[in-house]
Amino acid sequence: MKKIKKTLGIICLTTLITLSCKTDFLETQPQDRISSSATWGDGALSEAFVNGAYAFLGYGGFEEQALAAYTDEAMFTHAGRNINTFTEGNESPSNIAWTSDTYSWNAMYRAIRQCNIAIENLPKATFTNQTLKDRLLGEVHFLRAYYYQQLVRFYGGVPIIEKAYGLNEDYAVARNTYDECVKFMISDLDKAAQLLTGKPETPGRASRVAALALKARILLYAASDMHDAASLRAKAPGIANFANMELLAYTSGDRRARWQAARDAAKAVLDIHSGYKLNLNAPVSPTEGRANYNAIAMGGKSAVADPAGAAELIFQRTLSALFTPESQWPLGGTQHGINNGPNGYNNWGGNTPIQQLVDDYEMMDGTKFNWNNPAHSQAPYLNRDPRFYVSIMYDGAPWKPRPGSVAALDPMNQIQSGYYDNGQGGIINGVDTRESPIENWNGSRTSYYVRKFIDPNPALPDNQSNAQVIPWPFIRTTEMVLNYVEALIELGEEGEARNWLNKIRFRAGMPAVTDAGEALKQRYRNERRIELAYEEHRYHDVRRWLIPAETVGRGIKVMNVRARLKPGATPHVPYRHDRNVYDYTYTVVDNTEIERRRWVDKMYFRPLSRDEINRNAKLIQNPGY
Repeated sequence: MKKIKKTLGIICLTTLITLSCKTDFLETQPQDRISSSATWGDGALSEAFVNGAYAFLGYGGFEEQALAAYTDEAMFTHAGRNINTFTEGNESPSNIAWTSDTYSWNAMYRAIRQCNIAIENLPKATFTNQTLKDRLLGEVHFLRAYYYQQLVRFYGGVPIIEKAYGLNEDYAVARNTYDECVKFMISDLDKAAQLLTGKPETPGRASRVAALALKARILLYAASDMHDAASLRAKAPGIANFANMELLAYTSGDRRARWQAARDAAKAVLDIHSGYKLNLNAPVSPTEGRANYNAIAMGGKSAVADPAGAAELIFQRTLSALFTPESQWPLGGTQHGINNGPNGYNNWGGNTPIQQLVDDYEMMDGTKFNWNNPAHSQAPYLNRDPRFYVSIMYDGAPWKPRPGSVAALDPMNQIQSGYYDNGQGGIINGVDTRESPIENWNGSRTSYYVRKFIDPNPALPDNQSNAQVIPWPFIRTTEMVLNYVEALIELGEEGEARNWLNKIRFRAGMPAVTDAGEALKQRYRNERRIELAYEEHRYHDVRRWLIPAETVGRGIKVMNVRARLKPGATPHVPYRHDRNVYDYTYTVVDNTEIERRRWVDKMYFRPLSRDEINRNAKLIQNPGY
């Protein structure tokens, strides 16, 4: 090994000496890159540079490990992915848990640098298309605000960098306060909205509406309990003594004014963007409710979805099987189906729903599901909120045709996540269990699989390994409705809040709510949980409301489904779900196989890595680390 290193060193040294004697190579044009002057002198090249700034969006939430697995929505099936480091409260600056590049410190600052380069150069760009120049400048102001929003949501106040640093500059920059970060992001979004007004809109690209919507989200967060220092200290004693609370929350100011700003910003979006079927005066049928929610989840991009569902989207990550700026990432990022589908379809069953989420779907009549109700406990998947059937696969649920190698075990195409009496004193392991004869290592540990965002079109391959074209909804209209409702409730404007909350429920086929006071707030919070399930909101919402100890802190509960033959009945061979033949029992149990979840107050914010602190002595670490 030493001889190899010595030889390489001689080669490198010889090369340097040779180059030092020949200087004309310095005058050649690099063949693998484009010069700055060429980039900003050509509209198409400038647009390509801005497209590169979009690349940091990744595939949104369509990653193998979803943010849902850090919440009381899901459990990640596969051990060894550094998920439990976080969920067990053991993350530290020297032991960072799994972190997506859609919000990681380093990735977001690389994205911000790309935006800063464009913001510095576009105003003086020499290409003549001013409309294009303004649109691109508006887009990068939006993107810079979006990437800062990602940082602030996870870390609190961060250093505000407005220029692209060069070599040999001083990179030591202190964190800005939370208030300063909010003002900076809002300023960027106001500029973006102004520049994008009247400009052509393209799916997957920033628009005026997207800028206004992101502003509304940021202002909602700013008004929330988590970012009010007094509330944070009272409900998070583990970080109450943090000496730099201004990095995390407002230490003064008028909270009511902040709620009013959040209300008005959300309403401004709703005044110009109607969304999808939010004009109903009564509930649709359960069948139509399922179709409506599926149309939204598909973004109008499935043969079995209403194309008008795309109207719900405000800002999306478009996905395409074509080689476009939206799909220049490894194919695995688009494989939501294979990442999460049932193992009995040769899928990987990654981010499986946990029982706490399943239990929070209401009954069709709007009442809560209750395990102490015999009718509920004997048939827990009957007569539930229509959105349940679009979001979650459960034992006995219909799905697509099985792969040819599995079809003989399940000719009825039903999810088999239970254990069934074979009539001979033995048990048939469901095809989609961890004891399945089909890829058991990919079987769900919860007995559920996520259905949302997986294209249900039966004409598509039963193995979901091919890239989907379903868009990821970064921001959609219903989030704006929910944001508006939350602000209204906080301001005591309950009549208007119920009116808008019912618009969402009517579209889903659910009855109107009549609650008031604390009951209305809790109903709203559950509605938000159900409507936005698996859309990367739950992680932030429970923190904003200062309730993670009673949500993610509950651990993981899962389902055990058993089917026993009725007296005198003959078992189906092969097995199929049939209540006339089998008696089914449903038992909720705790699961601590690969995670023993607990809540520690430091988990409100992610830690800055030890390497980042060592690089920048001005950084202050988050509390608890």
